[in-house]
Amino acid sequence: MIKNLLTISIVAVVGVGLAVLGGCESEAQTGALIGSGVGAGVGALAGGDTEGTLIGAAVGGGIGYILGNEADKKKANVSQVQTSQSGTETVWVSNSNGSKTPVKLKRDGSGYIGPKGERYSTRPTEEQLRQAYGF
Repeated sequence: MIKNLLTISIVAVVGVGLAVLGGCESEAQTGALIGSGVGAGVGALAGGDTEGTLIGAAVGGGIGYILGNEADKKKANVSQVQTSQSGTETVWVSNSNGSKTPVKLKRDGSGYIGPKGERYSTRPTEEQLRQAYGF
């Protein structure tokens, strides 16, 4: 029991230290780091040995990465849209070469009208706009 608490304490201290000093660049990285630490602690408690700790760290890291990656995707979608006071929204479409193409959409009731006159019932996704305006 004392050995398990010591293992959990060490993993927690190292994990927090890495998060603070390493400065994770994305939510996915932060999620993987925190998930690995929590998973290692749970694995150590449940398995009581090194194997359980390693399995817990791997599973926790994977789950943390997936959750953090979804948060990164949501942030990217929000930051890709700019709204003006006239009700026009500019969506920045990412191209295959890394550049971005601005696509201006006009609000039309609950829908949107694209630059070529096409209508969307909801705000179109970046993928929908990439087909018409990206490369």
